[in-house]
Amino acid sequence: MRPRWHAFLDQVRERGDHDTPQEAERAARVVLALLGAHLVGDVRAALAARLPETFAVVLLNPLQAAEPLSPERFVRATAAWIEGATERTAAWDVSAVLSVVADAAGEELTGQMLLQLPPGYDLLFGRPHLSR
Repeated sequence: MRPRWHAFLDQVRERGDHDTPQEAERAARVVLALLGAHLVGDVRAALAARLPETFAVVLLNPLQAAEPLSPERFVRATAAWIEGATERTAAWDVSAVLSVVADAAGEELTGQMLLQLPPGYDLLFGRPHLSR
């Protein structure tokens, strides 16, 4: 079942300490677009099915990545795509969005996502117990 768009955004807004829903939405769109470039096949499709439709479309039409980004480079890329962001605020945004994504995905799918990502993403998802 897809989480409602507002509920998803409210969680991102709360965890990311955003002042407006627009800030939370911008962070969610950038992080999901970057994440979508790192996930493939059934794992990406399964995650898309658990996200609100608007964000599923973003995940399924990702920004192109020439190579998998380390967690640090993922945060830097997020900062580059969000106007006015610093690496510190981007790290906060990434963790806020990915922890909400992990909640929507559930432990098993989150574990499958982590297998497709470079080491260290478990902390960004707020799931250090799922590290390999």
